[in-house]
Amino acid sequence: MNICIIGAGYVGLTTSAVLAEFGHLIHCVDINSDKIKKLQEGNVPIYEPQLKELICKNSDKITFSTNLPDSIQRCTVIFVTVGTPSLIDGSTDLSFLQSVFTTIAQHLQSYKTIIIKSTVPPGTNQKMHQYLLAKGVSPFMYNIVSNPEFLREGSAINDMFHPDRTVIGIAEDDKRSEVIIRDIYQSLSSPFIVTSWNGAEMIKYASNAFLATKISFINEIARICDFYGADVLDVAKGLGTDPRIGPLFLQAGIGYGGSCFPKDLQALQHIAAAKLVKTPILDAVHEVNSTQLEWNIKKLQEELPSILDKKVTVLGIAFKPNTDDIRHSPAIALIQQLHSLGADVHTYDPKAFLPADLRHIATQHKSLKSSYIDSEAVIIATDWPEICQLDWKHVKAHIKGNLILDGRNCINREEVLGFGLNYKGVGRG
Repeated sequence: MNICIIGAGYVGLTTSAVLAEFGHLIHCVDINSDKIKKLQEGNVPIYEPQLKELICKNSDKITFSTNLPDSIQRCTVIFVTVGTPSLIDGSTDLSFLQSVFTTIAQHLQSYKTIIIKSTVPPGTNQKMHQYLLAKGVSPFMYNIVSNPEFLREGSAINDMFHPDRTVIGIAEDDKRSEVIIRDIYQSLSSPFIVTSWNGAEMIKYASNAFLATKISFINEIARICDFYGADVLDVAKGLGTDPRIGPLFLQAGIGYGGSCFPKDLQALQHIAAAKLVKTPILDAVHEVNSTQLEWNIKKLQEELPSILDKKVTVLGIAFKPNTDDIRHSPAIALIQQLHSLGADVHTYDPKAFLPADLRHIATQHKSLKSSYIDSEAVIIATDWPEICQLDWKHVKAHIKGNLILDGRNCINREEVLGFGLNYKGVGRG
């Protein structure tokens, strides 16, 4: 098929690369001309394992452009993958989506299947349908499909090749779209869940909210473990072997971040409040996550009562490994808090960088080893493999203090202690 993908961000580029691998001809469009120029030159603006390689491999099937009207005319299927960031009140900013549908309304001349892959609140697909009708577009000229993504940053390519499920939401009278979607994804063997527009939209929000709940739950359990000498790793293992619970997202740490969980949880709380539905569980999930960093700062201060002018190294800047995404990163929040306490903050990350407006508060090193020389404490904020596999003999020989604060419970405690270092984890007893 000729497929137009609107939005050359994380979801748009991943979708473009994988659908091209499936054999489709992809027209990826974005209004950011600098980004499109880089992509045309073979430079992928985000880091995601296998993404650049897959785009280069299928360069004959993918074109990048800023010309949306032309791509609308060329393609029978349109994927909308634009950003839907949070507004100040927690609601979802749909202005980018609205702009796309304005352009579609102006240039729709033949039948299109319009697939909204962006994360949007329940009722959005219906609103876009009504908007096209209000603009005078014939209902026989298009069908709208909700097809939310469930991609994990750091493993998005693999997730798209091997999804747990493919969710599609269609209108009650839509007899065409399911066949088209199945044709697009015919290379996949995952089960299809076919539901309504609102059903698909809610599945996306509910999925992310539940995963965030698991993280906050284990972080709260970790707090209790610290006071009773239990090891949260043992507790998580005991929980995870129960098939009703499962082991994923039971890793205690300094809290979740990224572009999805914080935003989607807020959006779900907002749409519930709009209908006067109380959400005490969601409220608690947010509360635990927003205070988790404080618990870890407290551990640091117990060992270093005053960190004024003391060198503290934060290993990791991205919100998780295998990505350069720093949106809502707990590591960034940690660096900011340490700076506010007067620490001389140094940091390292193999892919991510401090944003320009924060580069004055910390020194970012190009090498891992140089980052912790003469530090009073080393804090692991992102569990990159090279950070988890640190040479602790080298660390012991080159740091000034001896405190290792494992904010991701990702290193071998016994090995660290064996070199005479002071290990503090999250809920490790």
